[in-house]
Amino acid sequence: MELRRLHLTNFRQHADTELEFGLGITGIFGPNGSGKTTILEAIAWAIYGLQAVRGDKDSVRRLGAKGRASVEVELEFRLGAHEYRVTRGLSTAALYQDGQPVANSLKTVTDRLERALGMTHAEFFSTYFTGQKELAVMTSLGKTERAAFLSQVLGYDRLRLAQDRVREVRNALAAELRGLETALPDPQALAQQRRGAEERLAATRRAAQAAGTARDGAQEACAREEPLWNAWVARRERTLSLDGERRMAEHAVAARRHEFQRLDKEMAEAMQAREQLKELATELAPVARLKAELAELELLLQADAARRADQAQLDELARTMQRLEQRIGELADADAALAQAEEVARGLEASRQAAARAVEEQRAAWVREKEYATTKRTELLTQYDDVKEQRDKIAQLGPQGECPTCRRPLGEEHAAVLGVLDRQLQAIVDDGKYFRGRLDQLADPPPAVVAAEGARDALRDESRRASERAGELRARAEERARAGLELETARGRAATVQQQLATRRTGYDVARHDAVRASLLKLEPVALEAASLEERAARASNLVSEAETAERTLSEAEQRVRELADALAAEGYSDKEYRLAKDAYDRALGALREAELALVEARGELARAESDVREAGRREEERAAQERHIAVLKTRQRLHNELDRGLSDLRADLNAAMRPEISEIASSFLADLTDDRYRELELNEDYEVTILDDGVPKPVISGGEEDLTSLVLRLAISQMIAERAGQPLSLLVLDEIFGSLDESRRQHVVGLLRRLADRFPQVILITHIEQVREGLDRVIRVDFDPARGTSVVRDDTATLGAADAGVAA
Repeated sequence: MELRRLHLTNFRQHADTELEFGLGITGIFGPNGSGKTTILEAIAWAIYGLQAVRGDKDSVRRLGAKGRASVEVELEFRLGAHEYRVTRGLSTAALYQDGQPVANSLKTVTDRLERALGMTHAEFFSTYFTGQKELAVMTSLGKTERAAFLSQVLGYDRLRLAQDRVREVRNALAAELRGLETALPDPQALAQQRRGAEERLAATRRAAQAAGTARDGAQEACAREEPLWNAWVARRERTLSLDGERRMAEHAVAARRHEFQRLDKEMAEAMQAREQLKELATELAPVARLKAELAELELLLQADAARRADQAQLDELARTMQRLEQRIGELADADAALAQAEEVARGLEASRQAAARAVEEQRAAWVREKEYATTKRTELLTQYDDVKEQRDKIAQLGPQGECPTCRRPLGEEHAAVLGVLDRQLQAIVDDGKYFRGRLDQLADPPPAVVAAEGARDALRDESRRASERAGELRARAEERARAGLELETARGRAATVQQQLATRRTGYDVARHDAVRASLLKLEPVALEAASLEERAARASNLVSEAETAERTLSEAEQRVRELADALAAEGYSDKEYRLAKDAYDRALGALREAELALVEARGELARAESDVREAGRREEERAAQERHIAVLKTRQRLHNELDRGLSDLRADLNAAMRPEISEIASSFLADLTDDRYRELELNEDYEVTILDDGVPKPVISGGEEDLTSLVLRLAISQMIAERAGQPLSLLVLDEIFGSLDESRRQHVVGLLRRLADRFPQVILITHIEQVREGLDRVIRVDFDPARGTSVVRDDTATLGAADAGVAA
């Protein structure tokens, strides 16, 4: 893994920090609390999220940052043949591989990077990172703790977890076996139940056979009686049907006889009506002539009424045309006055709009200035609360307390930081007083706004009056146009009515009309009587044929009654013999039903007996299946016992091989770092480190040799973890490892790291010790600016060698 670039936005005490990493040894320098370790924390947070930072999500945001300011870390690095770029915020994340997006949520980004690295968060930090308290971790632990530490960082704890799982499954199998063996039924009881069920089955089969024989006999008896009974039922139904038809035929004979008598009577009345019509013919002679004359008089009456209506309409149209001509003369000057009034109204409207725009511009300027003052005062109040809270926290912690931003002691800078914060508070108070006074000045509108509004209102009233005058004149012009159209329409309608009046018929005589109506009214009773007689006389010819048809159907109905009476006598039906046949059939049918019921009961008993036999067999088969299942569980139990023993042996073998492997890798590092002065390092059974000098344990070692031993041991452990994760170990990060070393030992460690460049191409040292900077390839400086409340980062690589050059001069 090779780091390329890191960008921090509002992360911890970093407001906007960007770092570029390169190969070789890079030193990150700065005093305690400046934000050096925060850079490593940001790298871990970009890859693994919240599990890699101290505190909760809210503690990540920089103190002093605005509430909605974004918090983001962007990291670019190379892993194998791929280039990666990851950006992570408080609620979003994105991952790019070779410039293409591959994940876009918090969880998917973390999972994708963990799979790419092949390491969990704990394994990553155990491999690439060594903190100031971790370099001599082996020497500070006891025998048992050293073994547990190595097992944990090398991943052997997963074998213990697997063994615990195997034991859980084995114990569960043992409990299940005990329960199954306890629940097994007694085989002798099962055999006895089976024999009893088979005996009941044989008895029920015999009973069912007897019931079947009885049912067959009842069926034969019922079969003998059923044809006899069916014959009597059919004879009875035919007798009832014939009797019903006979009664209906008798009713038909009576109805047809009555119809024949009615037709005979009507025929006599029709002949009498013919004679009466001949007597009234003389009196009805003038009726047709009078009706024709009445129709002509009715048409003349309608024409006369239409002539009177047309004349009234002409009189009304003449009055309307006179009124319209008078109104058109009164409105003759409306068009000229309207054009002049509209021109005046347009000019006043333009002046009003210009005045309104001027008012809006002056009011907008006043409102903008007022809103600016309000916004600035609100921002100052919020800033005052934030700075006051930060100052109170720092004052409460004191010089020996930790800074709430970087978690480092302030020490001698405590008073200076408080002074800076006090000056910030006073400046905020002074600005707040100024903007509060400005708000008081801007509470009411300025005089220029009031004067402009008065001018605008006066123009608005004058424009409204001009618009009302133009509206009145426009209405008069529209009225004149409508009157002209109405006049033309009235003249056309008058001409049409005049033409229609000339075509109306004349000559209506009221006296003659009344005389004709009186004559027809006098002859009306005679005409009505003649109409009634004519209708009855017209039916005479039809009544003759109807009477002949009625006589013929009456004869046919009487013949049908005689035929039905003969057929009824031929059936020879008797109610007594019918009841005897019914009783015999009912007895045979009842016996059959009783036999069938007995057979159903016998078959039910047989089915229950067969079910009991099957149930006994099923319970025996179930017991056999349980025995087979128990045998399978016992096999699994033996397998898990073997797995438990195998995992125990594997853990023992791995722990036995772990010490020689660590010793071999550490010895290789030791030979490189001491120029083959020491070639061998050994871990004994208590995991204590011993340097061998030509194969002989060295009982006493110096402090530098002890630091060297701790370093190579930590490097060996890191390499083993990386190799097990499938990733080459190319990055090494050392955080504050020089704290307990003197000047010569510090330089010695830097020289050792430089000789290991072929194994660790990229080494990052984080320290506040300035004396080691001259042995590095790149120098990055981190300081905390109390005035701004942020960390400041700069690249000081160009200053390397400046101190030596000054001494030489």
